Amino acid sequence: MIYVAGSPFEPDSSWNSDKVFNDIIDSLEKAPFFYSFPTEKELLFEINIRKNTIESSIKMDEGESVFATFKNARCNPEYWNLTQAGGFLLKPEVKPSDAVDDIFENSGLYSFECATSCVIIFYHAVLKTIGSDSFDYIFQNLYLYSWNTDYDLGLHSIFTDHYIPGDVVYFNNPDVDPETSWFRGVNAVALKNNLFFGHGFSIRTEKKMVEGLNKYRTSDSKQSAYLTSLITRPSYNQLAGFFNPHRWNFYKPSPIIVHHNKDSISFRQYLSELGYE
Repeated sequence: MIYVAGSPFEPDSSWNSDKVFNDIIDSLEKAPFFYSFPTEKELLFEINIRKNTIESSIKMDEGESVFATFKNARCNPEYWNLTQAGGFLLKPEVKPSDAVDDIFENSGLYSFECATSCVIIFYHAVLKTIGSDSFDYIFQNLYLYSWNTDYDLGLHSIFTDHYIPGDVVYFNNPDVDPETSWFRGVNAVALKNNLFFGHGFSIRTEKKMVEGLNKYRTSDSKQSAYLTSLITRPSYNQLAGFFNPHRWNFYKPSPIIVHHNKDSISFRQYLSELGYE
């Protein structure tokens, strides 16, 4: 359920929009817990980022970037330095917005695994929502590797069976064949109508995602792959505080990075690698 300024949200005629927009509102309304916003402006901000997350997912699916393990990762050297760990480090003097856009505009030059793809999609969605000037001010030192993100993206996870379009879900494959360990799971963006985008799996239903992972189980496996209740998303409230970032003069902590070399892990598994769980 949606609350705005402490009261149940009752949209008027000005909120009538396209189907994706309305699907997001409907999903928020049907959630088993409250989604509270100080003003309608913050609610609209979250809906727009979620909508752009869906559009960025579709654009990535339509592009030419391919799934690859960290050791086989590729990027455009005009914008990024490829690290030995398979991460993409923003080059000095390159605008973050230009570099993120390039992943979609020159997609054939890029290969990465599915956790990295979700981070790229989140950044691209935020960029399309707040514009290049604000994005470049906030996200100045990008390093794309697994779930590593800038502090101000505010990435976090919750456990719930009710996902909202624009959330990232995780399909787990507990009996994955060790010879194809990168199929241990799929991080996928929830779109709509039970459709999900997982880099390397394209856009599929939940059933088809599970069937795809089940092809890579051990021969004696007795447990199917499945959709977990883990949901990962940015902190929309935190991002909404940067409507006018040039009035800010802030220090942000540098993220701790562990080059774990484990492809296709969930955000919670990544936190475990960092020693947080």
